[in-house]
Amino acid sequence: MSSLHWWRTVFFLIPAIGLYTILLGTCSLGLSLFDKRGYSAHWCARTWAWLILRTTGVQVDVEGLERLTPGRTYVFVSNHQSIYDIPVIFSSIPYQLRIIAKRSLGRIPFLGWHLRRTGHMLVDRTRPGKAVFGWASRLTSGGLSLIVFPEGTRSLDGKVGRFKGGSFHLALEAGISVVPVSIIESRHIMLKGRLMVQPGKVKLLVHEPIETASLANVDPREFAEQVRETVRKYVELDF
Repeated sequence: MSSLHWWRTVFFLIPAIGLYTILLGTCSLGLSLFDKRGYSAHWCARTWAWLILRTTGVQVDVEGLERLTPGRTYVFVSNHQSIYDIPVIFSSIPYQLRIIAKRSLGRIPFLGWHLRRTGHMLVDRTRPGKAVFGWASRLTSGGLSLIVFPEGTRSLDGKVGRFKGGSFHLALEAGISVVPVSIIESRHIMLKGRLMVQPGKVKLLVHEPIETASLANVDPREFAEQVRETVRKYVELDF
């Protein structure tokens, strides 16, 4: 069975995902000429995410969206188990989402062009602070929300790693509400370091937003640990 999945991944799924990326990346670039905010291009990103999940047989069970207030700007903070976490989040959370990504991703054809042209934050990981702090006003004025993976890398064993405090400075200093997000079981869809895709079910749990307006003086590292614990206790239920 694993051999069958491998051949299906190499000869069908990867070419299909590549085609989706080229077509919707081109659509995104075209729309960005007329919509500088990137709203229309975000529709392309959500469609790309939905197609990937549908093609690879991944079902997402979403809980907690009713906790959010439409029209607000949020910083969504999630654990990171799989490369599939991005399509899971983009297809499931109906907000104008932008990501923080390493600057080198901007050089990838179509994907990188989409990120650069549609308002995503590409940062030099050796000097992340300058770009992050200058971005708060763009979030609120543009009606955008941010998604961050503060572990900095995907988990190898499914356990939630330490949340780095740096990514919380933006929310605390700007007073933007933080929304913890638990992604459960995405690791088994595509294990880190492996090419094979395994169909399955993923749960995305949106927790109660944390208001940060009165938390400007809180240590970001302590706040990061508080958010991590909220995320972790649902992700690691089976450990």
